[in-house]
This record gives sequence, structure tokens and C-alpha cells, in this order.
Amino acid sequence: MIPYSVLDLSHVGEGSTAAEALKHSADLARHAERLGYHRFWLAEHHNMTGIASAATAVVIGHVAAATSTIRVGSGGIMLPNHAPLVIAEQFGTLATLFPGRIDLGLGRAPGTDMLTARALRRNLEGGDSFPQDVVELIHYFEDEEPGQRVRAFPGMGTKVPVLILGSSLYGAQLAAHLGLPYAFASHFAPGMLSQAIEVYRETFRPSRLHAEPHFILAMNVFAGETDAEGRFLRSSIAQGFANLRSGRPGPLPRPVENLEDVVDPMFLAGADEALSVAAVGSQETVRRELAGLVARYRPDEVIVASAIHDHAKRLRSLEITADAFRSLGSMREAAE
Repeated sequence: MIPYSVLDLSHVGEGSTAAEALKHSADLARHAERLGYHRFWLAEHHNMTGIASAATAVVIGHVAAATSTIRVGSGGIMLPNHAPLVIAEQFGTLATLFPGRIDLGLGRAPGTDMLTARALRRNLEGGDSFPQDVVELIHYFEDEEPGQRVRAFPGMGTKVPVLILGSSLYGAQLAAHLGLPYAFASHFAPGMLSQAIEVYRETFRPSRLHAEPHFILAMNVFAGETDAEGRFLRSSIAQGFANLRSGRPGPLPRPVENLEDVVDPMFLAGADEALSVAAVGSQETVRRELAGLVARYRPDEVIVASAIHDHAKRLRSLEITADAFRSLGSMREAAE
């Protein structure tokens, strides 16, 4: 059966707090672990009042401590914001505390606006050093070499798995060149999905870490008891995207019955396009739409984002989604 995972942004809902969002992330991870999800990833964003995972490594430690078997990691760490050695020390520490359970997904974008990127002390003037920084970071996780002067401690020898994230051909090309797994951010930027998959698979060069390509499809899932409930749950993130695109980011809005009553049609069309790689509705509808996406893109793994305002509804959505994946697995086994 294809592995299925969770991407969580620790969304702060309208009327809620960052403390509640972080508590909900740990609870969601425990729930995902019980349901058989493979990974639980958290993402780095800054200066956004609707996302509580800015200190991503800290939140990963919080979630890993609340669980026992599920892999926990970043989806992703925005490496240009950081020195590779600092990230190696952070994730080397996490891997020492939670051996065999920590992933490091790396992105190239700042995860924020340019003014905030400057406040992060990010160097915006020089050339693109992302490929070199990735190689340097991987090196810090390897066994210590004779005479090595700069070491990540904790970190060296932990062999933390590194993955490349992206929403363009750049990440696909880099992941293929380095022989690393690749996750495409089709849950919010699906425009180049098909091209990126093709580039990654056709140009993948086996490495000592990975003999075969491993492609992870990120998608949105909003599962309810009925199709109408699924669409209702989806309305929160649709409003959120519209707010972001119109320059009014904030907490995750409460769901509404009629999006057209609260969102400008121009921004609503943009949100619909951004969220188009999705499964929305009842278990049967979600299963059917998942099956279609899996058949079309043939991912090695699927990671689902479910930005749902009500925590209990989000827990239930994860249950329905897990049932749908298990159903797909049973159908594939029967066909074979």
C-alpha cells in the first residue's frame, strides 16, 4: 500500500491561540500515528499570525515527544534562512533524542515576505547557494572524517534523511541531480506538477543514499460525512488563500456555507486554482478522487494537508482519509 502522511502548519484558527494550535498539532500527530500515517511534517513560515510553526525544529521536538513511532520532520525548513551547520545541529539533536524518526525536508523559498526575510538576517544580495548548502548540510550528518575541523555535534553520524521540496522545476532538477527524494508542493502551487514529476524521474541520478527516485505528492484533503460537509470544511482554507492573495493574511477563518458571499470572485478563482489538487467530500468521494490522483501522477507517497478550523472535524477528516487509503490499498492488492 502506498504510504500516506500528514503535512501540518499548526494553523491558528479565528478565535484561537498559538498555544492551542501547538497543542492541537501534538494531538493530531498522535491521532495520525494510531491511524497508520507514515510521517508528520511541519512547515517553516514567519510573520504569519495564522501559523504557529515558525520555530519549526522546536515544534518537531514537541510533536516527536508526544508520539512514539511516526516519523516527524520538516516540510520544510527554508534553508536560505539558516546556516547549514545550525540546521545540522538542530536536526542532529532531534535525531539523537528520537533516533530513526526524524526527517529533514528542505525548501529554497524564504517562507515569508522580503522585509521579514531581512529581519531573519537572510543574505538577499548574493547568488543562489542552495545546492551547495544542501550538500554541506548532508555532509554534517555523515560519519566524522579524519582531520575534520567543523562538525555538527550532535549531528555527525546521525544520517538524518534529507529530502528536497519545491513547486517548480528547480527543486525537481536538484533532487534528481543529488539523488534525493522529492516532494512537490501541489497543495498550494500545482501549476508545474506534471512537468516537475517528469523532470525528476527522467533525470534522476542514483546516489549512495537512494538508488531509485522517490516522489511525494502533496495534496489537500477535506473529508466529512457528506460531500456537502467536505466542501464546507474546505471553505476555511479557500478564504485563507484569498485573504493572503489580497494582502490580508491572518488566522484560519471559520468555515462558511457560501464562499461567494465573503470572497471577491477574482481571489476566489485564484484560491480554487491553488487548491485544485485535492480530494473533497465523503469517504467514497475522497477515495475516488484519491484514486484518480494516484493513477494520474503515480506518486511513491502522498502527504495530505487538511487546514480545517474545527479540531474535532480535522481529526475525523484524517480518519476518513486513512480509511480511503486503506481501501485503495486493498483494491490494488486484489487487482494484483
